[in-house]
Amino acid sequence: MLKPLLSIIVPCYNAQPYLARCLAPLLAVERGLEVILVDDGSTDQTGAMIDQYAAAHPTLIRALHQANGGHGAAIMAGIQAAGGDYLKVVDADDWLDQAALLRVLAFLQELREQGEQIDMLVSNYTYDKINAPRKKTIRYPHLPTHQVFSWEAVHLPLGEYLLMHAVIYRTAMLVNEAHLALPRHTFYVDNLYVFQPLPFVKRLYYLDVDLYHYFIGRADQSVNEAVMLKRIDQQLLVNRLMIRYYTQVTSLDSGLGKYMAHYLEIITTISSVLLLKDGRPAALAKKQALWHDLAQFDPALHNLLRHHWLGLGVNLPGKIGRRVAVQGYQLAQKWYGFN
Repeated sequence: MLKPLLSIIVPCYNAQPYLARCLAPLLAVERGLEVILVDDGSTDQTGAMIDQYAAAHPTLIRALHQANGGHGAAIMAGIQAAGGDYLKVVDADDWLDQAALLRVLAFLQELREQGEQIDMLVSNYTYDKINAPRKKTIRYPHLPTHQVFSWEAVHLPLGEYLLMHAVIYRTAMLVNEAHLALPRHTFYVDNLYVFQPLPFVKRLYYLDVDLYHYFIGRADQSVNEAVMLKRIDQQLLVNRLMIRYYTQVTSLDSGLGKYMAHYLEIITTISSVLLLKDGRPAALAKKQALWHDLAQFDPALHNLLRHHWLGLGVNLPGKIGRRVAVQGYQLAQKWYGFN
């Protein structure tokens, strides 16, 4: 039996209403794919459903069950079980475009036949927001196409960065080089999943296909703004872990360092704006503490982020400054289509 080209990990927690839609485009793929469904201690019928899918499609689907450990624990369980050359995480309420997936698999097959490998494959994703008048697809027109490239060729403008939905990683790189480890019982670890392996990514390729559909807008969703405000301490934990990791592995001088700083700028801005929207003294103190910690960990990085226009915006003084920062963020929400 040939080794799969691509392992798709689907972390599942109470995903019963969404699994059929997530799996439909995957079931139509005949070769080159393995799907690993990880039931993370669901309390509905998710566990039984993934067992049924695995029984009906034994050459395609594997079902794993574990006590609840959170999104990161489910991803790690899937990575440990993955046998494909490359790996992608698909949340159970999201889905992939079938035609785009076939193009991805054809490209990965070409790499195998040529004896070549890359560390990261980038593709596009679409914000499928409930009741949105338009669907916003995130593409990367500033990346090179039809060629393998390095970080020195990456010059993404503000607003373009690589979310989990955009990336496929080489499995051996994640496991044997990056030694990816995600915290348990923590939301928003998808940012760590993308961020931590970046120093080990040497060869990148951008395939301009609209692969991932990111379903957003549910009231109970972890990225819903009200939910994020309630879980702000977990967002801040992930933010600080990213800062600490950055200071350990890279500098601002390289193309990689510049991109990682760009990513951190976005995440730190989101954390700051959420705390500004809260507006209570405790929340504002947490924002100040985050920027203070950034200065302690890496003064040069702090100086760069603090004096870029996003950093300036979220640190404007007084109530008027806070209002301006929040309104700017709301404009970005409308433009980019996120929650």
